[in-house]
Amino acid sequence: MDSLRGPFPGLCWDGGRCCSLQAHAGQGSTLCFLEPPLLAGAPAVCRRRGVFLKACTAMATAGKPCEPGGPRHTNRLINEKSPYLLQHAHNPVDWYPWGQEAFDKAKKENKLIFLSVGYSTCHWCHVMEEESFKNKEIGEIMNKNFVCIKVDREERPDVDKVYMTFVQATSGGGGWPMSVWLTPDLKPFAGGTYFPPDDRVYRVGFRTVLLRIAEQWNQNKDALLENSQKIMEALQIHARICGQAQESPPPSQEVMAMCFQQLSKSYDEEYGGFSEFPKFPTPVNLNFLFTYWALHRTTPEGARALQMATHTLKMMAYGGIHDHIGQGFHRYSTDQHWHVPHFEKMLYDQGQLATAYTRAFQVSGDEFFADVVGDILLYVSRDLSDQAGGFYSAEDADSYPSATSGEKREGAFCVWTAEEIRALLPEPVEGAAEGTTLADVFMHHYGVKEDGNVSPAKDPHGELKGKNVLIVRSSPALTAARFGLEPGRLDALLSQGRRRLAAARAQRPRPHLDTKMLASWNGLMISGFAQAGAALAKEEYVCRAARAAHFVRRHLFDAASGRLLRSCYRGQDSAVEQSAVPIQGFLEDYVFVIQALFDLYEASLDQGWLEWALQLQHTQDKLFWDPKGFAYFSSEAGDPSLLLRLKDDQDGAEPSANSVTVMNLLRAASYSGHMEWVEKAGQILAAFSERLLKIPVALPEMARASAAFHHTLKQVVICGDPQGEDTKDLLRCVHSVYCPNKVLLLEDGADSSFLRRRLPFLRALAREAGKATAYVCSGSGCSLPVTAPRELRGLLLGAP
Repeated sequence: MDSLRGPFPGLCWDGGRCCSLQAHAGQGSTLCFLEPPLLAGAPAVCRRRGVFLKACTAMATAGKPCEPGGPRHTNRLINEKSPYLLQHAHNPVDWYPWGQEAFDKAKKENKLIFLSVGYSTCHWCHVMEEESFKNKEIGEIMNKNFVCIKVDREERPDVDKVYMTFVQATSGGGGWPMSVWLTPDLKPFAGGTYFPPDDRVYRVGFRTVLLRIAEQWNQNKDALLENSQKIMEALQIHARICGQAQESPPPSQEVMAMCFQQLSKSYDEEYGGFSEFPKFPTPVNLNFLFTYWALHRTTPEGARALQMATHTLKMMAYGGIHDHIGQGFHRYSTDQHWHVPHFEKMLYDQGQLATAYTRAFQVSGDEFFADVVGDILLYVSRDLSDQAGGFYSAEDADSYPSATSGEKREGAFCVWTAEEIRALLPEPVEGAAEGTTLADVFMHHYGVKEDGNVSPAKDPHGELKGKNVLIVRSSPALTAARFGLEPGRLDALLSQGRRRLAAARAQRPRPHLDTKMLASWNGLMISGFAQAGAALAKEEYVCRAARAAHFVRRHLFDAASGRLLRSCYRGQDSAVEQSAVPIQGFLEDYVFVIQALFDLYEASLDQGWLEWALQLQHTQDKLFWDPKGFAYFSSEAGDPSLLLRLKDDQDGAEPSANSVTVMNLLRAASYSGHMEWVEKAGQILAAFSERLLKIPVALPEMARASAAFHHTLKQVVICGDPQGEDTKDLLRCVHSVYCPNKVLLLEDGADSSFLRRRLPFLRALAREAGKATAYVCSGSGCSLPVTAPRELRGLLLGAP
């Protein structure tokens, strides 16, 4: 189960009730969110810990093949495009998609709504489906007492965020599958995550929960309705984020220093990362540390920031969270050592990690990081790419161990027995001690053990017993020395072993592939390819980024309205399809696509991407800006089914949209001269000022953006022929330096260029002695012209 931490520390449990001690504007009243009769009969520990609302996690095995003879049940989800909804189309539950038909039924029949939210590669979503939603008896209880709605959180993040806010507030945590009970007018009054089907020791079963809630609705309807109204009032207060007119942004230096201190305190000195376990990649933390280093290069704190970031990235690359055979990174590690992962692979992780490893290479020049970038982009190009140019969302954690298996297991596609590896790599190694086989070398380097290398503590259901998750346990030098091999010879042997295992793995049943394509995640991946292409001088990466951007413009953009769409899908015959009623783009779609287009411009110097980005920024302002409280809402106004318009206040697996948009606005102003965008960036920082000053570690992306706002972005202008070698030399210099607070512009002398029309000062910048020339400009003017890459590098390293 993917889990979240709750943002509401003022909420507590009291005798089975979820209460706010700060319910109304600091008044000391206690607001009860849930009446205790709903918990009657639950074990004492569940009442005390609120387990009814925050269901305890239990390990289970997911996935059985479809029944022979075809499905016995088909519900309305069969008409949907979402892979997640289609997975539930043959449940005996009378599922509805989120929409007016379901809402009208609930009101007409005066029924409660059961809302289930998840996504197609969610392991615990599979578990709950197998145990409960495929259970005919439980299905009958659901159909009799509730209008049941299924939501793909990746399609509808707006719906997910509203009800996750409730679950987090009432339980202190959250995750998926999310299970929420609503009144017919969509107000939540009870919720949790995963529930086992039947009562267990200290755990309330889903069947029991359904029956008790139905009973309470019949016997205490007025009390439930009253409570649901109080809940919404409290959530609206707790979720409010706003600034005041003329309020100043918080001091950047203070915000950056505190964020660094908070990250440093939670840092794992031995294995990297920022917790003991589970361990998540958290690229937002790594990007903050690179920025902190860039602003404090000569200080001990700067050196520590760089060490924290690069050590974490190295340990992740060595670990089992990194797929050494199939490339790419899994979602997270269940242990402190980055060893045993949760095996699903998400597009947003690949995009952000490609960028983080690219920055590590820029900073260090270590080819190790460049190799990892290539590894990630190979995986995405091969396994997550649509033939039309877009990127798919994810690969599942669960799969069948063999073609004849009747049950899926987590990680089955990726793990190995020692016996399998010995059979695949039997040949003796020339030059090593007599009797040494390729398997011996490979198994030593990747920590393979005869009886498996997964601790039983990380495998309580025995799915990985006797299996090995590959993890680099020895440096190449030590492995080579152990077997008397030259380092170059070892690299060739390990590469041969990986290819052999990859070929064998290709014969296994693959995990489910979520072929939904999201504008936001495609934006993150375009940034990954574009930044890697620029920094590594790989034109093929830039071309792949451009191809994906063309895809977004063709399939995820409505040219007539100028608006982005949220999603599209791989349909029959691999054609790209759209929903009957397309889902309009959310704030995160605009923010990540705009960021991608800026990155793509800097990599390709095609001003068309710049022009589209600025058009989308204007549209974003129109649809999502809060003119009273400042900052951007996550969703647009006008949807009566959304009870809250929220502003994300935490950078998590993905950076929050407002965090990224601060830098987007500063870049947009630098490319256009439209200074109102700088003002908006400051207003966002002011709106989040309290959080940035108290717990900036919750918003590391916004913290680093505050530094860009404080220092102002530098405009690095290259005047020259884009095809000239002298121009290319200067561009390569810019791309080789990690300088977070800058934008790159090419002034090619064309009078009709988009940039010349927007930035008249470019006309005054000339080439020196006919050579390509660089200027570093800010609001106060431009540097003296330089023509040598070495001089330009000095200017860039001297810029904050």
